[in-house]
Amino acid sequence: MNIYGSDDKVLMSISSIEPDGSTLLIKGKIFGTMPLSAKLRPEEARAALKLMNAKTLFFLLTLVFRRKQG
Repeated sequence: MNIYGSDDKVLMSISSIEPDGSTLLIKGKIFGTMPLSAKLRPEEARAALKLMNAKTLFFLLTLVFRRKQG
């Protein structure tokens, strides 16, 4: 999975997402070269959900069913 910047260049390539105790461990590379292991804590996941309104949450739930942008 890739995360893109506003210029459509890859910022981060994620190679795995897995549980690690009570956190979510995200492994990948930043800018294609620098390895990164990041942990998402439960309180941060709750904070992320608070940033979303109902419209954005619905969009997120339907995102996996959308077609690739041209």
